[in-house]
Amino acid sequence: MAVTTAKKNPAPKSPAKGKSAKGKPSAADKRILVIVESPTKAASFEKYLGADYTVKASMGHLIDLPKSRTGVDTENNFEPEYITVRGRAKILKELLSEAKKSRMVLLASDPDREGEAIAWHLKNAILSKLEALPVQRISFNEVTPLAIKEAVARRWQPPAPLTRPSLNRKRRAGYWIGWSGTASRRCCGRR
Repeated sequence: MAVTTAKKNPAPKSPAKGKSAKGKPSAADKRILVIVESPTKAASFEKYLGADYTVKASMGHLIDLPKSRTGVDTENNFEPEYITVRGRAKILKELLSEAKKSRMVLLASDPDREGEAIAWHLKNAILSKLEALPVQRISFNEVTPLAIKEAVARRWQPPAPLTRPSLNRKRRAGYWIGWSGTASRRCCGRR
């Protein structure tokens, strides 16, 4: 006579710590993405902020007016026509991919006119793909552990007027006149 044994069904595995049933990190376990302008700052920020943060560098402007044409719609109140800067699409795609894996994005570009423009463009690019993701700005004047931690604690929503000086220098009639009147097509600030 043959003896048969019934196999016990193993208890269902619970999701790993920090993972949802589908294997994705839960919202509480996602990191905060911090975007700075340079890789050197990224390394410092990562060291100062610790494991709850992912820090990436934008490497400067990722979105700007095109260099090959005016990029300003003269028929529509001089509205700018922004494009991804040539050679920067991969960086922008990587930042958007990291943003998808994050619970929040902190924009930590420099506190100057160009930094505000970089932050504004990044915020718009992120929110165009991930509308519900909180995107905030942090401001700092020195890259030290105390200054960075204080900046993160004082994160804020940037009002539009901070970005206007940089954007307006490129978009209004002065840009159009400078574009059509100069051979080098360099006018109205750095480009």
